[in-house]
Amino acid sequence: MAEDFIVTPWEVTGDIDYAKLIKEFGIQPMADLPAEFQKNVLFRRNIVFAHRDFGRIMSAIKNKKKFVMMTGLMPSGKFHLGHMLLAQQMLFYQKLGAKMYVAVADLEAYNARNKSLAELREVAIDQYLLNYIALGIDPKKCDFYFQSERSTDAKKANAYYRLASNFSRHATFNEFRAVYGDLSPGKMDASLLQASDMFHAQLPEFDGKMPVLVPVGIDQDPHLRIARDMGNRYKGHEFVQLSSTYHSFLPGLKGGGKMSSSDEMSYIAMTDTADVVKTKINKYALTGGRDTVEEQKKKGGNPDVCTVYKYFYYFFEPIDKDLKDRCKKCKTGKLLCGECKGDLVKSINKFLKKHQEKRENAKTRIKEFLVSD
Repeated sequence: MAEDFIVTPWEVTGDIDYAKLIKEFGIQPMADLPAEFQKNVLFRRNIVFAHRDFGRIMSAIKNKKKFVMMTGLMPSGKFHLGHMLLAQQMLFYQKLGAKMYVAVADLEAYNARNKSLAELREVAIDQYLLNYIALGIDPKKCDFYFQSERSTDAKKANAYYRLASNFSRHATFNEFRAVYGDLSPGKMDASLLQASDMFHAQLPEFDGKMPVLVPVGIDQDPHLRIARDMGNRYKGHEFVQLSSTYHSFLPGLKGGGKMSSSDEMSYIAMTDTADVVKTKINKYALTGGRDTVEEQKKKGGNPDVCTVYKYFYYFFEPIDKDLKDRCKKCKTGKLLCGECKGDLVKSINKFLKKHQEKRENAKTRIKEFLVSD
């Protein structure tokens, strides 16, 4: 790994070389996607930039066959724009016919975050589920569950926990140590549960054998690799091997490789007020501007290192021509940082105003998602 950046499941820092990660992780660049994908900003702009065994998913979509999109959440902080990267993929695949499996990793968080299961459940519902509903996730196509309480159906619950236990026979301490470093019972248990989360949709007690897509940030690939190895070795059921896609990181407002949930001034939360958004952008957002206005008008700015520009790139300038014009004006000094920040504040607050109204209305629909049969 290059010395100027670090990408692990627990730490992401520096100027990330995604091309290098593709080579070192043994994944493939996204290429030759159909028109339906090109209409989506995340794929058109190569934000979702790589995959492993994505052909199975493309085949299922093309032939209108069933497939599952599986994801998980760590209920440990506020839902922010970085989380919306994954939520938008959930919406996209749901429209293409996927059934969603969303695991709340409350058992993992219980061991890692020092909170009670009741507290973690509250965070999962208030910060994640409400935002998923507000963004448009369909409860009829979504199995939203907690690791601590998989199902009220005993056969389903037994199958899920049995699979996690059986996977323990198909991984070694050296493999766990390679992913997790210092080992603890909690870390190994979390890995086994994650593997069960990813594969159990294919069990006969659930949806049966079919392709499963797991979209993640590139930092989470070690979890997928160890799960794939377990699934490949397991002889108790013939699984279709997991498919995965990898998206680049939305940087924190202050820059860096990935938005940090531990620093509230580094991200825009979905519950932030208009004034809070304005303060965060104006005070903390790293730009590619020059030292003085005169210098910037003469030499232009650098959008490549500007988090304000990257927020437009990821979310808030969906028309490519408009994004290109913004980039050109920045580089030629016709658009100054203060004006660009003002545009971003307006765009974010316009989005959040509508979203927060939907989020409030979503409170009446929580029970639709919490029926774990």
